[in-house]
Amino acid sequence: MSLRVEVLYFAALRDAAGIASEHVDTEATDLSALYVEAQARHPVPFGQKRLRVAVDGVFAGWNDPVLSGSTVAFIPPVSGG
Repeated sequence: MSLRVEVLYFAALRDAAGIASEHVDTEATDLSALYVEAQARHPVPFGQKRLRVAVDGVFAGWNDPVLSGSTVAFIPPVSGG
């Protein structure tokens, strides 16, 4: 069963993907698999171990399920000063 979610890309991920967000239909069962699908669509430069993931504004784990209608954000490391 296909799920529809909004995917948000931040900072260097947004630059690499060339978009800030997209709506996707996915068969992914967890957030890890959803990111693998994103990597297949876009040349994103980070592996999962370097990213944080959030669902509907709350940090989540890579093994958490994908829920239809959710907004999933992939957040790369951010440097600041």
